[in-house]
Amino acid sequence: MPESVPGAAYVLGALAVMFVVTVALRAAPFLALSALKNSAFVDFLGRTMPAGVMVILVMYTLRDVGQSTWLPATAGLAGTIAVHLWRRNAALSTVVGTGLYLFASAFWT
Repeated sequence: MPESVPGAAYVLGALAVMFVVTVALRAAPFLALSALKNSAFVDFLGRTMPAGVMVILVMYTLRDVGQSTWLPATAGLAGTIAVHLWRRNAALSTVVGTGLYLFASAFWT
């Protein structure tokens, strides 16, 4: 066998390290969750993150609105706001707004 091919002990050692790291990374969220179960900070994030994500999506959509793309951006934003006010469902309003934006951009850009 050529010198550049690692031996069986090296391969088994590498696999053992990968196994331990993978198991540790899979267990870490559960350990952190039990430690942060009654945290006021986690409760605050749970209340404010949906609105924060929506603001970031709006800013991302409107960042490069030019002469030819203002109509699809406006249609998507208006559709998102309307569906969210109507149903109070962030997932539904995001999907509808994205669909309206894609539909409008197919015809008006």
